Formats: sequence, C-alpha cells, structure tokens
Amino acid sequence: MVELQINTTQNVNINFIAASVGERILAYIIDLIIKIAYAVVTYQIMFNLFNIDDLIDGMDDWSRIAIIVSFYLPVVFYSLIFETFLDGQTIGKRIMKIKVVKIDGYQAALADYLVRWFFRIIDLNMMSGIVALIAIVTSKKSQRLGDMTAGTSVITLKNNVNISHTILEELEDSYKPTYPNVIKLSDNDARIIKDTFVRAKAARDYETLIKLRTKIVQVVEIKDFNGSDLEFIDTILKDYNYYTQGSFDTKTF
Repeated sequence: MVELQINTTQNVNINFIAASVGERILAYIIDLIIKIAYAVVTYQIMFNLFNIDDLIDGMDDWSRIAIIVSFYLPVVFYSLIFETFLDGQTIGKRIMKIKVVKIDGYQAALADYLVRWFFRIIDLNMMSGIVALIAIVTSKKSQRLGDMTAGTSVITLKNNVNISHTILEELEDSYKPTYPNVIKLSDNDARIIKDTFVRAKAARDYETLIKLRTKIVQVVEIKDFNGSDLEFIDTILKDYNYYTQGSFDTKTF
C-alpha cells in the first residue's frame, strides 16, 4: 500500500492511498471489454445492418479506410474522453473506485489527461503493458510514465473516512444559507478550504485565516460578509454543503 501526500497550493498536506496494481489492471480489463464490445457491435451494425460495403464500394482505398476508422475513433480516444468528462475516471476506474488526480493538489485538466493518453502508446501498447507495470511497481508514487509526465497518479476512493475528514458539514434541518455564491467553488476547493481552516484554527494561526478569508471573498465574489474570520469560513463551508450535496463541480481553487 503506497500513501501519497499531496501538498496543495494552500500548503495543506492531504493523504491519499495510491490504487494498487491489481485495481488498475482490473479497471483496464473492464475498459478493454467495453471497447471490444463496442467494436463488435459497431462491426455488426456497419457490415450486417447497413451493408456499408455496398455504400463504399465505389470509393478509393483511402476513403474506405477513413470511413471505417472514423467509426472506431471512440475506441482510440476512450480513456481520454471518459477521464475528461468523468473527472479522472473511465468506466473501469469508476467500477473499481479509483481515479486520476494531480499530485500537486490541483484538479487534473484536459492537458493532463491528453499527456496520459498519449503515453499509453509506450506504457500499455508496447510490450503488452510491461513498461507500465514496471514503472508503477518501481515508482514511489505508483506512476506509469504517462503519470510521471503529466504530474498525476491514480488513487483509490475506498478509504474509510468520517465526516470530519471530508468537506461535509452537519447541518440542522432549519439551516438557512447566507452566501449563495459558494456554488462558484468546487469539491476540490471546498476540501482545501476545510483542511486549511481546521489546521489554522487548531494552531490559532490567525494570519492564515485572514489570507484564507481574503482568497474566498475574491474567488466567490462576496461583497458583504459578517462575523469573524472563523465564523465566515465556517459559514462558507456549511453553505457549500447546503447547496451542493451530492453534486460537485470540477473547477480549481
């Protein structure tokens, strides 16, 4: 079990457990099965249902190849498409409860997923994935070459955590939110804010609390706010939980 310590832009250390080799292999197999199923179904539709051979019979070889390849592009770009739109997960990763994250605390972006996808040529397609396996096993952060280049890693989401370790806040049924603009924040933002808030409050680091409040006011675009720094940040976290329970964004704080 490899533990990853991510240092965020707020100098907060967050610990994650890297996905095991077995979890990553199983996720890859699930994704492979899905891609094979798509290819088989597409073939049946193209050649048996629509008789595409008759449609492209008069075309030159390159035109035929281009049309056929276009139907299989989703297989080629499978991981890039799903990791981009499922916040670092393919279907296989989601089933295995693992995901791609940046090791610097930021949310992975399209450019990061693109780098990982490109390096699949070396990691997974050359030598049947042996390159990726060796890289993951020998890397301190369980990274394949694509992860090392993109500055990402794959973590497990199966950690047992309680409410004090998450962005969630216990709210009374009668709770009334104060700052609706908190929806500008993301799950990642709120987690960083809470971790920083908890540590600063415990250490009585009032300077950090002031900086954190100032940053929140700037990002959330709040013009008027009441109470002390402690009260304000606590309200922000509760309001975020009130408005976004079960629905999280992917922007970066």
